Amino acid sequence: MIQNSPSKPISAWKGKGKITNQDYDDLRPTITYRHILSQNLGVRDPLRVIALCDSDAFYAACERVRLGLDHNAPLVVQQWESLIAVSYPARKYGISRMDKVKDAKKKCPNLVAIHVATYKEGEREPGYWEDIDTRTHKVSLDLYRRESSKIINIMKQSIPDGEIEKASIDEAFLDLTKPVREKLLERYPYLAKFPDDAPEGADSPLPPPPPIDWNQLGELVPLTAKCEGSEPQDESPSYENGHVATWHDVALSIGAELVTKLREEIFKQLGYTMSAGIARNKFLAKLCASYKKPNSQSILRNDAIPSYLRPMPFQKVRGVKFSTGSECSDGVQIRFLGGKLGDALAKEYDVSTVGDLLTVSLDEMQNKFGENAVWVYELLRGMDGSEVKERPALFKSMLASKNLPKPITTFADGQHWIRVLAAELALRLKDAREEVPSLWPKTIVLHARKGYETSRSKQAAFPFTKDVSVDVIASAGNKLWKELMGGIKNINVTNVQLAFTGIEATETGQQSIDGFFKTKDVHRQPPKRPRDNNDELSPTRVESDTCDVPEQREQSWMSFVCDRCQNRIALRDDQLDWSDDERARALTTLRQEHQDFHFAQDLANGSLPKKTDSASRPASKRGRGVEPRGIAKFFGKK
Repeated sequence: MIQNSPSKPISAWKGKGKITNQDYDDLRPTITYRHILSQNLGVRDPLRVIALCDSDAFYAACERVRLGLDHNAPLVVQQWESLIAVSYPARKYGISRMDKVKDAKKKCPNLVAIHVATYKEGEREPGYWEDIDTRTHKVSLDLYRRESSKIINIMKQSIPDGEIEKASIDEAFLDLTKPVREKLLERYPYLAKFPDDAPEGADSPLPPPPPIDWNQLGELVPLTAKCEGSEPQDESPSYENGHVATWHDVALSIGAELVTKLREEIFKQLGYTMSAGIARNKFLAKLCASYKKPNSQSILRNDAIPSYLRPMPFQKVRGVKFSTGSECSDGVQIRFLGGKLGDALAKEYDVSTVGDLLTVSLDEMQNKFGENAVWVYELLRGMDGSEVKERPALFKSMLASKNLPKPITTFADGQHWIRVLAAELALRLKDAREEVPSLWPKTIVLHARKGYETSRSKQAAFPFTKDVSVDVIASAGNKLWKELMGGIKNINVTNVQLAFTGIEATETGQQSIDGFFKTKDVHRQPPKRPRDNNDELSPTRVESDTCDVPEQREQSWMSFVCDRCQNRIALRDDQLDWSDDERARALTTLRQEHQDFHFAQDLANGSLPKKTDSASRPASKRGRGVEPRGIAKFFGKK
């Protein structure tokens, strides 16, 4: 039986003692007829093809298309006085997102600076106003969300058999394994059946692959990579010293064809250019997507993986820059190996690059960091078993939030901001209902907070109306505001949030909207604590009008309290205007990075937490082990 036959699963993903210490020993697996005819196209498939498509300077591109500007026009998108997007033509002047608007204009006098659209009271939709003021306006990213959805829809239409995972507002992963397999069998029909004289039947190796014409398919990452400052390398067969192509190379070339057509279609329909990386897994696809930007795609063959990864500094791992005659990207960081964790690894082993860490054996890494260190061991060798999973197009909640430079101190000021937030929710719900007309939220929630203290909230069932409007939402929000602030003499609110929760589509054939709002406990009201009229906005209470939505505890929309240092860690102000899923992922990343910080401190102090005998724990806590989070999930000793 061939070693990599699907009937004998590869054990390299399982853990301690299951992986050899030979570096990059899985680059040329034997591919059999059983592999190519298998219907089980999982993460271990030797013909797997993954692409990462990244829109070039997306916010700036959206504004350029909206304004009908030339592709070469230097353009930046600003949010108040900061830059949140810089087009590639503007980058040629040395402009970056670290610049202020006035400094950017000094570098490029003909720079086009567009302020992101904003909501303001009295307007039903965001606009590009002249009198922008952070004290009265709220940033809108709705244009970018809409354009992002259009791109995803084109991807689904162009590659219907592929799996698509939206990674962020401007990038998506595509699992092309299935459509590539279909093309492979269509072009080479002799692979669909193993020969009668095949010595091992379906487990016999495939015949040698045909030569590959890489012209017009993108940039090949060289088999021997050179770092920044070196000359580009000739990718002709003579340079590659008789490199013999593999069937996975053929699969990558077909994947590159599909991505080329996809990028052309997106540009044709929407006017946006994209950069892409094509490789055997998500990690490598994302890494090589930054090899050459903008408006290009890069292909990382298995044989090029070692020389591509080895020179990378793992603490701030960035895509290796090549002098290809075009502007290079900002690069990519290997997740969880930067920051404090990277410092801890560098200090422990006195190393700085991926190649240096390859000298650390799996046993040594697991002895120091626990059995789950196999995850790092694999990542350094270009192995990534994560799947491409399509995310739900619709979310269970929508949030509009505003950090206030000037606190709300009067009841009327609160009503002003509730109406501004209501306009954003109205537009977002309207956009969502264009795709799913029966979509409606069960609950509307109002949060108010002072500084980084715990928010107070009120919620109520959201009334069903034929047409969603700013007036309906603002009216419901104002009612909650009145209940939340009633009797409080000293109002001091620095953040206000209005949210929809329990967003669902009514079932087909549902006779009455009443049934949509019914839940098991909806009629059971929670007890309410009497409030002293002299109360200020308390940091410790959350009140609720209903029980069907878990709003009785603090909603961590933008921050969390660390159980170890008791500090409140919060997202940046600009992240509060991100989409719900992006904000959730950013908060998860922030939490993990903070846990990495404590992990690195423990490592430096030699005080990594040890396993506690259940007999020594209080009886009330036995059997309730806390699920490891952040880096502890991968390195915690068991």
